[in-house]
Amino acid sequence: MSIPLPLLLSMAFRLFTDRLHARLADEGHAEIRPAHGYAISRLVTTGGETAVELAGYLGVTKQGAAHIIRELETWGYAERARHPTDGRAQLIVATARGRALVARVAEIWAEEESHMPELDTVRTALRSYVDENGDGRTPMRPVW
Repeated sequence: MSIPLPLLLSMAFRLFTDRLHARLADEGHAEIRPAHGYAISRLVTTGGETAVELAGYLGVTKQGAAHIIRELETWGYAERARHPTDGRAQLIVATARGRALVARVAEIWAEEESHMPELDTVRTALRSYVDENGDGRTPMRPVW
């Protein structure tokens, strides 16, 4: 029986994600879930965001983002900083620990992908599909 491509892609994503989180747990980051990864990666990429901006990116309520931010702060992956242009707002920024985690995740992804050299062909085909049919946003949402 042939597995439909969307289901196969979903299964592969889940497998990659589960393997990543098992390795992170072994390395002392057992508390991190995919939602935290999306948030930390965004903070590293942008250099910091307000809670409202982060909520918009994650596609969650401000309260949902506040919960994720509190956890990241408690675990030492993020901290609050003064907003450079808005005295009423605070930026949430990745700490050195948060930036190191994002770098480590990139290393783990690369190691996992290195076991499957044919992924280059798959990546090219999927990139083409997304570029031709997507709207330019990252349509991924946190998964708990």
